Amino acid sequence: MTFLPYALDFAIGCFAVALLLNLWRFTTAPTLTDRVLTVDTMTVNIIALITLYGAATAQAMTFEAAMLFAMTGFVGTVAWCKYILRGSIIE
Repeated sequence: MTFLPYALDFAIGCFAVALLLNLWRFTTAPTLTDRVLTVDTMTVNIIALITLYGAATAQAMTFEAAMLFAMTGFVGTVAWCKYILRGSIIE
């Protein structure tokens, strides 16, 4: 008896709840810095959901999508942080 499908379903549920809690925090965050950190955390949760979905369905394409989403999220976070620190993104 294998428990892998149950573990994957449980992990997907946990990350989905975490994503909803992050969305709530995003709407109630008092400062821009808190919102940027929340979006970065949401990116990590979405990457985890994509990866878990790929493991559950045995589709390799989802791992490439997770990698692209991770790179886009990283560049977006760096751009937001640069905007917060300096007031502009391009110097």
